[in-house]
Amino acid sequence: MDRLLLRTVPRLKEQWRGAEPATVEKIERISGRPLPSFYRWFLLRMGNSMGPLAYPTLDFSAARVLSCYGKKLVQPDPRFLLIAYESDEMMPLHLFYDFNAPARDDAMVTSREARGKELTDSFETLREMLAWGALSLFRVDRAAHTSSGSLRGNTPDFLTNLDPVMSSLGFEQPISTGRFCRLYERPDAVMVCRGTPRSGTGNRRAFDLGGASLGSLRRILGEIASARVVELQVKK
Repeated sequence: MDRLLLRTVPRLKEQWRGAEPATVEKIERISGRPLPSFYRWFLLRMGNSMGPLAYPTLDFSAARVLSCYGKKLVQPDPRFLLIAYESDEMMPLHLFYDFNAPARDDAMVTSREARGKELTDSFETLREMLAWGALSLFRVDRAAHTSSGSLRGNTPDFLTNLDPVMSSLGFEQPISTGRFCRLYERPDAVMVCRGTPRSGTGNRRAFDLGGASLGSLRRILGEIASARVVELQVKK
């Protein structure tokens, strides 16, 4: 994650600021369990400031998390831990860890109202959320040409069939991911794939592809389609 974020997000190293270890321990006491090791890494790296990686209306800071519990906006819960406060009053869906769904030294990120019960899952892990967001914002959205659509397979982990195809095209996977997410990058192009856990959408993932030339995007999509390891649908 260090390597991915520092090469992808401009000026991040100068602007991210971590929380003090004592502050991290306060959050751990609220959670009532050891924090996922990735969340501990995140707090020590970006618990005070996420720099250019910050979300417009979501506050992931350790200070905000502690303030929300201190003001009793949210109550300690053995299953859920607040990790980001949503300031949009029209849709105040704050982000929580769901400890009932641990994954790879991390946990599922879901959203709900402060005292609500209805869940809207976002990512299988916070690691995938941050990496997907960084590549989407700083690579795909800034690419000269983009394409988006969906991928579909016959099994829940069908994206493993796509991995060798992308590798043959020169793409690397900067971090390991689960069945709902894939991140592929090479110097001139990047592709991000995402599905929503527990959504009931079946074996389908949305993708966004960005590249330096229209020709390269066509070649990438053409190779994926001709390999026939996934069903490709291009929307734009």
